[in-house]
Amino acid sequence: MFKRGLFSLYFVFCIYFFKSQETTSDFYDEEGTNLNVLYRNDQSLKVYVNTRGYGIIFRRGKHQSIKTRSFYEFDIQTLNSIKEVSSKGIAETKNSFVFGKINTVLLLRGALGVQNVIFSKASINSVEVRYSFSLGPTLAFAKPYYVQVYRPSVSSIIKQSEIVKFDSEKFTIDSIIGRGGLLYGMDEIVLYPALTAKFNLSFEYAPYTNLIRAIETGISIDYFPKALPIMARNPAENLIFTLHIGLVFGKKWF
Repeated sequence: MFKRGLFSLYFVFCIYFFKSQETTSDFYDEEGTNLNVLYRNDQSLKVYVNTRGYGIIFRRGKHQSIKTRSFYEFDIQTLNSIKEVSSKGIAETKNSFVFGKINTVLLLRGALGVQNVIFSKASINSVEVRYSFSLGPTLAFAKPYYVQVYRPSVSSIIKQSEIVKFDSEKFTIDSIIGRGGLLYGMDEIVLYPALTAKFNLSFEYAPYTNLIRAIETGISIDYFPKALPIMARNPAENLIFTLHIGLVFGKKWF
């Protein structure tokens, strides 16, 4: 899962990089080249993968001084268990499934943070290194995991399938033929509130000072007062650590 997400992120980066090379020369010939100009405002998007899923962040910032900026951000991320192993289904849809999974989890985060510059750009072609930390509330949406199984029948020739909620006491890996649809269990979603802290290192390489192009990596810590269950026969989790890497792109203005 992590390797596949990392490859997808690299593919997006390549497309965006070549596109930016085509457009920056057309629109920023006369501006964005002076390192002494301080742009007070900025906004950006970050697309990332981590050790438990992938997500996207919208971030809005404002400089408080030459090297310090405050920001707020909104984050949407999938959250998987490190114990998940996909198996290919034999149903007509060929949907893969994860045996033992009881909840599909989506995280919605909000946070306030501060970013500081460690090493400033010496020239327009160099890299600026920054660190940041943020803190804010998180809400986890846990949707029950549904699977496709054969319906019990007196006939061994004609088999009909049905989609049911996974139950580790009823099913074995051989009794499941596929994954249930995404909409199954939407009316059974349970909310788990949490508090999230993040620490990031950012490497800014934009060819113009009024653009944001960066590679960002770091660690996130989610604390759930009520433990979050994802896999059957595994303890629900109160504390979740993840490592992430992502691409940040955006713009700055006065």
